[in-house]
Amino acid sequence: MDPTAGTLKLLASGLSTRVVDFGRPATRSLGVAVGGAADRRSLALGNGLVGNPPDAAALEVTLGGPTLQATTPLACVLFGAPFDLGSERRRLTAGTTFTLGAGETLRIGGALRGTRAYLCLRGGIRTPLVLGSRSSLAPLGAGAELPCLAGTIHGRSLRLPPDGDALGDYLAGVAQPPFRLRALAGPQLDWFAPEEFFGGPRFTVTPAADRMGLRLLGEPLRVPPRELVSEPVCPGSVQVTRDGQCVVLGVDGQTIGGYPKVAQVIGADLDLLGQLRPGDRVWFERLEVGEAEGLYRRQRSALKEWSVRLREGEMFAAPSLVPGGSGKGGPSPHG
Repeated sequence: MDPTAGTLKLLASGLSTRVVDFGRPATRSLGVAVGGAADRRSLALGNGLVGNPPDAAALEVTLGGPTLQATTPLACVLFGAPFDLGSERRRLTAGTTFTLGAGETLRIGGALRGTRAYLCLRGGIRTPLVLGSRSSLAPLGAGAELPCLAGTIHGRSLRLPPDGDALGDYLAGVAQPPFRLRALAGPQLDWFAPEEFFGGPRFTVTPAADRMGLRLLGEPLRVPPRELVSEPVCPGSVQVTRDGQCVVLGVDGQTIGGYPKVAQVIGADLDLLGQLRPGDRVWFERLEVGEAEGLYRRQRSALKEWSVRLREGEMFAAPSLVPGGSGKGGPSPHG
């Protein structure tokens, strides 16, 4: 038996718990949704804290978390929305790494703000690849057993300064609604009066919100009596339904659609969509393509830098990777 092999078992599934990585962006021509983490930034930072590459597979927890038990010690962190978590042995803190002991039961509760967090394990979750991704095609049920690697880790956390975008502020604990979503003009913007959509706050996230999309409630837009042949859509597309209300597509959204698209949320703000919850107020700010490209490049560069620094810091601390080690290491320069 491999001494580093372990299993994480779901004793209770939670509201919607699934294995995610960065999804399947290369299969949209086959009609397969991108999928993967709804908040890739939180997944990448959580993976960095436990020494993984940004896209390592982890558990995505939504609103109400699962109850889990490990067969071997596991190096873990829950990163994203500030969920309550603990075990029968101790109370734990979201965003701070910990070792889940063999036989210890981890309970993840709810979060007062935000929607999703990522339980990252050193070495990632080792479920089979399907179309190049380990992302689940459906939520996991109670009794699911997830293969992983044994390990221990010292406590470390990330104090992320606000960086001027809503998700960065949210992760730093300072974001307040209404949340700003920056967007480009959609291909059918000229069907509508832009001043009725951009600016605000004008919209509220309704309970009809999931990984496929967020249905918003606001003053209905005036929809012209026109028809549209179905055409490609993607995460962040803002469609206007026949009743004049808006739907923002998420990572599990369809690949084509026949509703007119008033706007497209920029890449730098897509992760925030995965953290919005019913009752949150949002507004849309219009940007030009050049501005959106610059914001995306800066965000990706910063995220890459943080991921590398976190991984290098964890390797420098050199905690044990197998059961029986002390799991101790020097203080991280980043936590």
